[in-house]
Amino acid sequence: MLRVIPGSEPYNVLFLCTGNSARSIIAEALLNTMGKDRFRGHSAGSHPSGAINPYVAEYLESVGIDTSGARSKSWNEFARPDAPRMDLVITVCDQADGESCPLWPGMPGRAHWSAPDPARHTEQPEKAREVVREVFQLMQRRISRLVSLPLDRPSLESRARDIAEQTSTTNHMPAT
Repeated sequence: MLRVIPGSEPYNVLFLCTGNSARSIIAEALLNTMGKDRFRGHSAGSHPSGAINPYVAEYLESVGIDTSGARSKSWNEFARPDAPRMDLVITVCDQADGESCPLWPGMPGRAHWSAPDPARHTEQPEKAREVVREVFQLMQRRISRLVSLPLDRPSLESRARDIAEQTSTTNHMPAT
């Protein structure tokens, strides 16, 4: 169980993608692993696929990250009144960045962390695995920066946007 010091609740971060099967699942798993008591990661999709990409599950397991609680789900789950209040919503695919998102309770900050889509390579297993590794490394760099920063709720959005600019996929990853 997550132990929280009174008055210092963890930041809730929602990672959004269209299918919620790969990039957003990776980001959620990494934030929950690296964020300790300061962050709680969640993920969802505008049109969830209903399943985690098998190459993502395979890779996360190979690096020791538990995915037993991970599932592909609709972003509507996080727009309900009983959902956790989000502090930051990060889109991780370009399609989700352009979509009209639900109105999130509490008006969380927003950022976009573009990443290539492993699902585009389902017919090429080795290429799909390569893209999963690249996305993992990219999200790991971004999340490492996020969790290491001194943050307050007002600065969360601008810091997340700065991280995206500092770790652009065009500057750090081969084209896919």
